[in-house]
Amino acid sequence: GQGVSVEMVIDDIQAELTGRPYELAQVAGGWMFRTRTQFADAIKAAADLGEQSLTFTEMEMGVLCAIAYHQPIDRAGLADIFGKEVSRDLLARLRYKDLIASGPRSPRPGAPHTFVTTETFLVTFDLQSLRDLPELEVVEPSNLAG
Repeated sequence: GQGVSVEMVIDDIQAELTGRPYELAQVAGGWMFRTRTQFADAIKAAADLGEQSLTFTEMEMGVLCAIAYHQPIDRAGLADIFGKEVSRDLLARLRYKDLIASGPRSPRPGAPHTFVTTETFLVTFDLQSLRDLPELEVVEPSNLAG
């Protein structure tokens, strides 16, 4: 009704779900009805995830992290980070999983497309916003010389 506090309604729903295998969780600036993490193994065993599987190769995870921390970033920027070209197929797989999308055009010559993370990225990694990403450790070249 009029004047009802949304926060109180959310609290009531969360209290009602106590002890159940699902919860109402705050994710990506909104609310999501989802299963509790302790039931993940049972759900994965029962579900056929097929093409939407969220398992990543080391390179896919590296590229996803690079995009998350340096967005918007183009393929040349990714190549600077990894020391080699990042394949279009790898980027297409991340786009297919809806974890990345096209960002603004880069100011580099030719104005290449850039990549940014999506709301699905935030939901997948249980983040409210990109500010919730862990701090990057800065490695000084002098620290690498052992």
